[in-house]
Amino acid sequence: MVFNFLPFNILFLFVLGTSTTFVYSFSNNVTDQQALLSFKYSITDDPSGVLDSWNNSIHFCHWTGVTCSRRRPRVTVLDLSSLNLAGTLSPHIGNLSFLRSIFLYRNNFHGWIPSEIGRLWRLQHISLGNNSFQGGFPANLLHCRDITYIDLDGNDLEGKLPTDFSSWSKLDSFGVTHNHIDGSIPPSIGNISSLRNLFLSDNNLAGAIPLEVAYLSKLEFLQLSANRLSGMVPLPLYNISTLISVSLANNVLKGTFPADLGFTQLPRLRQFSASNNIFTGPLPPSIANASNLVIFDMSINNITGPIPNNLGSLPNLEWLGLGRNTLGDTLRPNDWSFFNSLVNCTHLKSLVLAQSSLTGELPKSVANLSTTIENLYLHGNHIYGSIPHEIGKLVNMINLLLGDNFLTGSIPQSIGRLSKLGRLTMNGNNITGAIPNSISNITNLVVIYLDGNGLQGSIPTELFNISTLEVVSIANNRLGGKIPEEIGFFSRCLFLNLSQNLFSGEVPSSIGNLKHLNGLDLSSNRLTGDIPATLGGCVMLEVLIMDKNLFRDSIPSSFKALKSLLFLDLSNNNISGSIPSFFEGFRLIKFLNLSHNKLEGEVPKEGTFSKVDAFSVLGNLGLCGGIQALHLPPCHEKAPRNKKKALALRIILIPVLVPLGMFLACLALIYYRVRNSKKLNDLAPVLKNDQYPKLSYQDLLLATHEFSPNNLLGEGRYGSVYKGVLESVEHILAVKVLNIELRGANKAFLAECETLRHIRHRNLIKIITACSSSDYKGNDFKALVFEFMSNGSVDNWLHPNPSDQGNERTLTLLQRINISIDVALGLDYLHHHSHTSIIHSDIKPSNILLDNDFVAHIGDFGLARICFDATTSDINQAQTSSTGVRGTIGYVPPEYGMGAEISTEGDVYSYGIFLLEMFSGKRPTCSSALLDNDNNLHDYVRNALPQRVMNIVDPQIITDEEDHGLTTNHSYSKATLEVCLTSIFQVGILCSVEMPKERIDISVAIKQLHAARDKLLQHIQ
Repeated sequence: MVFNFLPFNILFLFVLGTSTTFVYSFSNNVTDQQALLSFKYSITDDPSGVLDSWNNSIHFCHWTGVTCSRRRPRVTVLDLSSLNLAGTLSPHIGNLSFLRSIFLYRNNFHGWIPSEIGRLWRLQHISLGNNSFQGGFPANLLHCRDITYIDLDGNDLEGKLPTDFSSWSKLDSFGVTHNHIDGSIPPSIGNISSLRNLFLSDNNLAGAIPLEVAYLSKLEFLQLSANRLSGMVPLPLYNISTLISVSLANNVLKGTFPADLGFTQLPRLRQFSASNNIFTGPLPPSIANASNLVIFDMSINNITGPIPNNLGSLPNLEWLGLGRNTLGDTLRPNDWSFFNSLVNCTHLKSLVLAQSSLTGELPKSVANLSTTIENLYLHGNHIYGSIPHEIGKLVNMINLLLGDNFLTGSIPQSIGRLSKLGRLTMNGNNITGAIPNSISNITNLVVIYLDGNGLQGSIPTELFNISTLEVVSIANNRLGGKIPEEIGFFSRCLFLNLSQNLFSGEVPSSIGNLKHLNGLDLSSNRLTGDIPATLGGCVMLEVLIMDKNLFRDSIPSSFKALKSLLFLDLSNNNISGSIPSFFEGFRLIKFLNLSHNKLEGEVPKEGTFSKVDAFSVLGNLGLCGGIQALHLPPCHEKAPRNKKKALALRIILIPVLVPLGMFLACLALIYYRVRNSKKLNDLAPVLKNDQYPKLSYQDLLLATHEFSPNNLLGEGRYGSVYKGVLESVEHILAVKVLNIELRGANKAFLAECETLRHIRHRNLIKIITACSSSDYKGNDFKALVFEFMSNGSVDNWLHPNPSDQGNERTLTLLQRINISIDVALGLDYLHHHSHTSIIHSDIKPSNILLDNDFVAHIGDFGLARICFDATTSDINQAQTSSTGVRGTIGYVPPEYGMGAEISTEGDVYSYGIFLLEMFSGKRPTCSSALLDNDNNLHDYVRNALPQRVMNIVDPQIITDEEDHGLTTNHSYSKATLEVCLTSIFQVGILCSVEMPKERIDISVAIKQLHAARDKLLQHIQ
C-alpha cells in the first residue's frame, strides 16, 4: 500500500537499485565462502577438528580462524597456525581478494605454493613456515606490493631467490631459512630500505655477501649461517647501528675485523656468531664497547691472539666462544689477564677456549668466574699448574673439560660440590693422588675421563654410586687393588676402560650386570683367575680387550652370546683349553687375537678363521690344523668308536625308552590340565609374596574417591585406570580396574600378574600389588596397582587432545631418542635377560608411560606371553591357541594375521612402527593421503630416505629445536639433524620389515640408537 504514494518510475529505480546492491553483495559473499570451502576440501587431516565449524550453520565470518572486515563481510585474515592440518593449499585462496594476512605456520601442508596467491594485491602478511611446501619460490608473490612480512622458513623450497626485490618497498621481514635455496643473494635486496629482518640460514646459497646488504640501514637481524657463502664481509656491514643479531657461522667467509669494531657502530648488538669460517687477524679490543653482547662466537677460525683483556666490560655476556684458533704462543706463557677480567661477566654461562694454543699456569681466578658458568672448555692447550680447591664454588657447572694439558697436583675434594656436572674430562695431564670419594656427590655425571695421568690408590667404591655414568675411562694410571664388586652398579655404562693400571685379583662376576656395555678394556693389568662367565650376558659388547693379564682356564662357553663383537683380544694370558668353534659364527668380528696363551687342539677353518688377517693364534704351542697359511702341524685323528657296540646299545634302549617317554608325556599333560584349570577357575591373587601389600576393595575405593570420573586417567582394552592415593603409601598410585564382564579380562588379569611378578627393570612399569576381591554388591572385583606415571603416555604427547591445545605439550628430539632407547632396553630385558623370554604383544605409544623425569616404562602386559619350555605349564601358554590377532591394528606384525605364533620378532615389528611414529608424528592407521599415497607408514618412511628425511620428520621436532634450542643447550645443525634422523628412521625400517627373520634384534636397535644419540650430542652447538 505504501507503494501507491510513489511514482512508478521512482519505485522501479528503487527496487532495481536495491536488487543490484543485494546481488553484488551476495555474489562476493559466495566467492569468499566458496574459496574457504575449497581450502577446507584440500585438507586431508584435521586432528583437532577446527574446520568442523566451517559449515552453513553459521556465517563464514564466524568460522574458526577467519576474520572479516568490519565494514563489509569479506575475509581479511586467515589464521590456522599450529593446528597440525595436513593437505595442499588450494589455488582458490587467490579468490579471497580482500585478504591481508595468511597465517598457516607449523602445519603439515605440502605441494607447491599456488601461483594464484599473487592475485591477493592487498596481502601484507604471509606466514607458511614449518610446513613441507615444495617447488620454487612463489614468483607471483612479487605482485603483492603491500607485503611487509614473508615467512617461508622450514619448508622444502628450492631454486633461487627473486632477482628483483624492488616490488616490496614496504617489506619488514623476509625469511626462507631451512630450505634448499641455491644461487646467490640478489643485490636488489639492498633496495628495501624498510627491511629489519633477513633470515637466509640453512640453505645452499653461494657467492659473496653483496655490498648492497650494508645499505639496509634499519636491519636488526641478519641470519646467513650454514650456507656456502665466501669472500670478504663488506666492511660497511659493521656500520649498521641497528643490528641486534648477526650470524655468519658455517660458511667460507674470510678477512679481518675492523679495528674500531664495537666503538659506536654496534650499540644494540646482542649476538655475533662467525664460527667455522676462515677469518684471520686479531680480535679488536673495541668489541668490548658493544656492551649489550650476549653471545660472541668466533670458534674454528684462524684468529690470532692476544685475547683482549677488557672483555669483562661486557656485563651481559653469556657465551664466549674462541676455541680452535691460534690465540696463544706455545713457546712462552700467555698473558692471562683476559681471564681475570672475565670474572666481571656475572652472567657468563659458556667459556670455550679449547685447542687454542694457550700456554701458562691455570689462573686461580678460574674459581672466581660467575656461579652462572655451566660450560668451561679448556682442553687441548698447554696449561700447567694445579686445579684450585675453590673450583667447587662453580656449583652450576655442567661440562668441565680440562683434558690434554700439563696440569699437576691432585683432584680437589671440592669437585664433589659440582653436583650438576654431566661431563668431566681431566685426561692427558700429570695429575696424581687418589680419586676423591666426594665424586659420588655428582649424581648426574654421565661421562668421566681421567685416563693418562698418575692417579694412585684404589677405585673409590663411592664412584659406583653414580648410576647415570655411561662412559668411564681411568686407564693409564697407577691405580691398584681389586676391582670392587660394586662395579655391577654401573647399570647404564656403555664404555668402561680400566686398562694400563695395577689392578690385581679376579674380575668380579658382577661385571655381567653391565648389560649395555659396548666397550670394555681391562688390558695391561695383573688380573688373575678365570675370565668371568657372566660377561656372556653383556650381549651388546662390540669391543672386549683383556690382553696382558694373568687369566687362566678356558674361554667361557657363555661367550657364544657375544655375536656383536667387532674386536676381541685375549692375548698374552695363561688361557688353556681349545678354541671354541662358535667363534666361526661371529660374522661381525674384525679381529680376534688369541695369541700367546696355552691353547691346544685344532684351529677352526670357517668364518673368521678362514682369513689369516682377521685373527692371530701365535705363541700357542699346542695348536694344530687350521688354514694352510698358519703353517701349523696337522692334527692327529682320534680312534673311531666301536660302531657295532653303539648300534647294539641303541637296539636295547629304544624299546625301554619309548614307552617310558610316552608315560611321562601323559603325566605332564594331566598335570598341565589340572594346574591350568585351577588357575583359570580359581582367580585368587597371583601376587602372594609378602613384598606385595594386601589391599581390599574398600582400600581402593577410598584411594580413588569411589572411582571418581575426576580421577580417571584413561581406558584400555579390559578396564579403566584411576589415580589414587593410599594412606599406607606415601606416593600417588595408578589403579587399573578390570571389567571382568569382558571376554578375556580374567585371563588378561592372570597374564599380567604372572608376567609382572617375574620381572623388574627400570623401563618396565612397576606393580605395587593386586587385588582380587568382591565389591559391596558381591560382584567380583579385580584390580592391579602400579606406580603412578606423572607425564602420562607417549601417545598423549605425540597426539595431544584438542582440548589440551594451549598446553604446548611437545617432546624434544633428545627426549624422543631417550624414550625410544628406554623402550628398546625394556624389550631387550623381556626378550633376553629376564628369567625366561617374555613377549609383550602390544607395543604402542599408549602403552609407553613417562615418569616425572621422562623415563619411559612399558605397561599393559595383559597380552604378554611367557615362553616357558615345552614341559612347563603356564597360564600364558593357553593364549597361543586362542583365535584372533593379538595386539593393536597398525602395530600388529603381518604374520600374526596369517595365524603365526607370537614371537620376539613380532615385538620388534611393533617397536619399529612405534619408532617411525615417534619421529614422523604420524599414526600407522592414518589415511594413505597423509602418507603420500604409500601403503603404510613403513613404506612412507622408506621411500623418503635419505634425501627427503626432513620432509617426513614431525614438524614439532624442528620447531622445538628452533624455538628452544638456544635456551636448552641442545641446538643442532641441519646436517647433524639429517644424519641423526636418517639413522633413527633406518632402525625403524629394519625393525618393521615384512619377513620376521629379516628384522634386526632389539639389541642391535639399541646400539644403533645409542650411536645416533652420541653423534647428536657430539655436535651440540
